[in-house]
Amino acid sequence: MEIIHFAAECYPVAKVGGLADVVGALPKYQCQAGHYAKVVMPAYDTRFMHQNSWQNDYQGYIYLGNLELPYTILRESTNKLGYDLYCVYIQGLTDRKNIYSEHDDTERFFAFQLAALDWINQWQHLPDILHCHDHHTALIPFLKQYAWKFQKLRNIKTVFTIHNGLYQGWFSWNKLHYFPAFDTWKSGLLDWAGTINPMSSAVRCADAITTVSPSYMRELQYSSYGLEILFQQLSYKCYGILNGIDYEVWNPATDTYLDKHYTIDNVNEVKAQHKQEICETFRLNPDNPLIAFIGRLVHEKGADLLPQAMGQAMYETQGRICFIALGSGSSQIEYELERLKIYCPGIFNCYIGYHEALSHKIYAAADFLLMPSRVEPCGLNQMYALRYGTIPIVRRVGGLQDTVQDIGEWEGFGICFQQPNVLDIIHATHRATYLYYYNFDFLKSLRQRIMTFDNSWQNSQRKYEQVYRKILQEE
Repeated sequence: MEIIHFAAECYPVAKVGGLADVVGALPKYQCQAGHYAKVVMPAYDTRFMHQNSWQNDYQGYIYLGNLELPYTILRESTNKLGYDLYCVYIQGLTDRKNIYSEHDDTERFFAFQLAALDWINQWQHLPDILHCHDHHTALIPFLKQYAWKFQKLRNIKTVFTIHNGLYQGWFSWNKLHYFPAFDTWKSGLLDWAGTINPMSSAVRCADAITTVSPSYMRELQYSSYGLEILFQQLSYKCYGILNGIDYEVWNPATDTYLDKHYTIDNVNEVKAQHKQEICETFRLNPDNPLIAFIGRLVHEKGADLLPQAMGQAMYETQGRICFIALGSGSSQIEYELERLKIYCPGIFNCYIGYHEALSHKIYAAADFLLMPSRVEPCGLNQMYALRYGTIPIVRRVGGLQDTVQDIGEWEGFGICFQQPNVLDIIHATHRATYLYYYNFDFLKSLRQRIMTFDNSWQNSQRKYEQVYRKILQEE
């Protein structure tokens, strides 16, 4: 099959969150399975764009309302990512350092989708699947089906994957003129609650809907920010497919970000060395259990609970615990964490910002990884932690519920809690510290066991292939 992925992010080209990791890995594994997968994304002004060689694959123009916009399709010329990568360059819209903007993302991503479809409309052949990821590409199923200029593409099957149902891409009907001419009788497929809602349109127009874990697909039927009835009515074409992780990138035996590599055989010895280095860098006590948080400092990740929960846990354990946080997001949360660092030297420290190399080093060093998420469609961090012998402490929600089993259960290997609140987090950290201080031999054997788990993309790729084949057989 020929599969075209459309997305706003793709690691290592441009990354904000887990969307980039998925789009960067899934096509590679699809190509390894014998398919022809490509990625199409905006051409941001990133380091990857400057450090690699590109070919002009196509030039054209589109209209966004009355505005004529020339565009260029750039192809990465070496196939270094394991699949064909195409970037859409539109001067003034896609060519920015920041992936997202608070002011004109509607225009930026609308133009990106129009340009991508206009380019494919020129092909001599048609691909089998258009696979769209999140609201930034959610108008593609509607446009290819009902815009008159794209009639040639009408019979191509579309899959829409929801990585985060919170962000739906709403915009006002006063921007309807951005759309190329289409049958206005179909405008109801764009409307939800009086606005144009790209995500709701994709859910209705795409041939299949997937989310990044089975539990998250079930959760969307009763909590999807206004779209609950839609997921209930269209459940027959909805599939929950758990994400995988790229074992070529996330492998402690070969990780290029690590100075010392390890396997199951020497995880405990080398992990202690990584912990010593991180603790020296961040002035923490390496004799204490080290609990890490890595992620966006936002409400949905439960990051607003961290300052109080960490402060209280440090007080209740009389300083016999250490925390390290890596991430960025809410300025208020960032301020509170920086403040906590001042008042708890030797016990808590943080790095505010995005730092890919440091995240790998923290996974290798930490004893535990804390994920107190309110919403977690899949979660990749807990899978990275397992791969690096780091025990996850997670709230039972979404993909965390699908991937982590509590040590109190049969063959359990993580620490789970129910509610996203300070008390549950503190109780979970107490369980972690008890395991560290009073059952360290079990903890060491647990590290070895969790490193054997298979959370690779091979399994997930096969399930996506099954969805593709199902909708292709429905012709």
